[in-house]
Parts: sequence; structure tokens; C-alpha cells
Amino acid sequence: MLPNHQSDQPSCTIETNKAAMRNIVPAMSTPLASIFGSGFLIVVPVLASAVGPYAIVAMVVVAFIAFLVGKIIRHNILCAEPALKKGNKKFTFVVERLSDFSLVAAYVISVCLYIHIMSAFVLASFELDTAFNKSLLTSIIIGVITIVGLLGGLKPLEKLESWALYLTILLLALLLIVFGVYDFRQFLAQGYFTLPAMPQRTVWEIATIVAGTLIVVQGFETPRYLGEEFDTVTRIRASRWSQYFSLSVYVLFVALAQPIVAVLNGNYGDNSLITLAATASLLLPLPLVIAASLSQFSAAVADTLAATANMREVSRRRISARWGYFLVGVSAMALSWSGSTFEIIALASRAFAFYYLLQCVVAFSVCRNHRERSFFVFIALVLGFVLIFAVPAG
Repeated sequence: MLPNHQSDQPSCTIETNKAAMRNIVPAMSTPLASIFGSGFLIVVPVLASAVGPYAIVAMVVVAFIAFLVGKIIRHNILCAEPALKKGNKKFTFVVERLSDFSLVAAYVISVCLYIHIMSAFVLASFELDTAFNKSLLTSIIIGVITIVGLLGGLKPLEKLESWALYLTILLLALLLIVFGVYDFRQFLAQGYFTLPAMPQRTVWEIATIVAGTLIVVQGFETPRYLGEEFDTVTRIRASRWSQYFSLSVYVLFVALAQPIVAVLNGNYGDNSLITLAATASLLLPLPLVIAASLSQFSAAVADTLAATANMREVSRRRISARWGYFLVGVSAMALSWSGSTFEIIALASRAFAFYYLLQCVVAFSVCRNHRERSFFVFIALVLGFVLIFAVPAG
């Protein structure tokens, strides 16, 4: 038995087993695919637009808050799920069901965001990157996903997730190496790093823009819904370890990108990473666009499936899978015309902040430890700030 004073499960206990250890790597694939899904493509220009040379500080803050929210998700895997199975906590059940509804909406926004980013990267390759073209291509691709779902289901496309994850991690490793070499050469030539200028923003503007980047590290909650595939200890550790790995990569990625960001001259777009990659190496843009397209398409398919599954569950199977695909697709296509990528990022962050906020309430309702409850309230206040005040970069 693990002692009950460990950081992620202070008031509950859990048994470990060798099978759980063997399953952790497969269990990590889903949260990692979601966390890396779009975040690494847009995190650098978003943070540079908000805080310029202090992007690494902002990334550390976002990563720290995300990890604290992850602790609540892991607490609920351990403590809330047994209570929900017993069915003797009506309030907990109602809030959990409400969070399921909110997660469906968050996934719909994510589908739109993923394909919007994919469109931005593809269109930039042909110098057709306009707001109208991005919205049009986003609608077309989402429409294709919807039609495939209506005709035969999306399960065959779900296999793309693992390949997209491998390709994304490979590309990230390549970017880290090339960015590191570029930084080293710059320092040898100049004796210092060229950092982006600090944008003229108030502290309030910075706080609200950084709050809108929560979607960048979203995905650590997915093990919460893998109960049919993995046991409790596997899901908790998969969530925690995926955060350890992904957040460390994000912090390093933002740090290594900083000396290159100055080439953007303050013009930050949703596909600015292509310019940064081309500056570091002329060989990087093409594989970046290919990897971005595959990862975004795969992530959109995965979230369409997740949204449909949640929709069927909350409707108690009254909504069929086909109707689920249709509703998700139509809603995501409508959203694609609602604003820029940065605006959709902020909207997605607010949607997931609402879901996480409800998970704080779930955790509060099943916990009797006053110190833990104080922690839940603190995180709920942070998420409330994101929900109410988050704004897009730009």
C-alpha cells in the first residue's frame, strides 16, 4: 500500500502491482497526444506576444498551475470514482454529470482549434494564409471528418493517434536540438542572446493573456476516462508522469526558442513556428508542416470520438454515435468562423477551465480533509479567473 501522505492522494490509499507498472507507458499515450496535440505549435508566439523575453517565466507558471490542476484530477480518480460508483452522494453525481456536459463543449472547441491550426500551417506553405481561407479549410476538413463518421465511424482513424504522437515527439526532439545549436552559435558570435522586445502591456493584460493559454497543456485529464482500459494506479501515474515529461519539454522548448523569436519583429501569428524553424534550419519547415497536419488531424479525430462518447453517456444512450458525430461536426464548423486561432485558443482555455473548476467541486464534495479542501478552493479561484478573464493574444 502507498502511504496516504503522498502528494497526489493524501486522503485515500491505493494498491500497486507489477501489471500497473507495465501498463503505464501505453496509458501515457493518450494524455501525451492531447498535451502535445497543438500546444507546441502555438505556445511560443502566444507567450512572446504576452510577455516577450519573459516567456519562459510565464511557461513555468502555466506548467505549475497545470500540474496543480492535474493533482485534482488524480485525486478524483482515486477518491471520487469510488464514491460515484456507490451512488450515495447525489450532489457529487450532479456536479460530475454537469462536468461531463462541459467537457463535451470543451472537446467541440478543441476540434475546431486543432483543425484551425492545421489549416494555418498548411495554407502558410502556399502563401494563402488568410482568415477566410483558414475558416473555409477548417470547415471543409471538419466536414470530411463528420462525413466519415456518419458513413462508417471514426474508429479506424483513431489508430493515427499513436503514429501522430511518435512523429510529434520526434519533431520536438529535432526542434530542440536545432534550436539549441542555433542558440549556441548566436551566443558564440555575439556573447549574448537576442531576446524579443517586451510588448507594451499592463500587468492585467499580461495576466489575462497568459490565463488564456491553459489549453496549451490540456490533456492530463484524459486518464480519468480510461477506466475500462487501465486500473486506478495506472491512470494516476500515467497522468502524473505525462505531466512531468510534457511540461519539462514545454519549458525547455520555450527557453530554446527565445533567442530566435526576435526574427518575428513583434509580428506573432498562429503559424509563426514555421518562421522560427526556417530561421534555425531551412530543412525544418516541410517536416514541421507534415507533422503539424498529422498531429492536428489525429487530435481532432480523437476529440470528436471523445465528445461523441461523452455525449452518448450524458444522454444515457439516447443520442446515437452518428448523431453525435453530426452535432460535434456542425458545432465545430460553426465555431471555425467565429474568430482567429488566438481567439479560439482563449475560448478553449475558458471551456476547459470550467470543466476543471467543476472537478474541483467534485473533489471538495468527497473530501473531508480541511487542508485539501483549502487547496481545492485555491485552484478553483485560479480557474475562475481563467474562466472569466482569459483573453486572446495578439
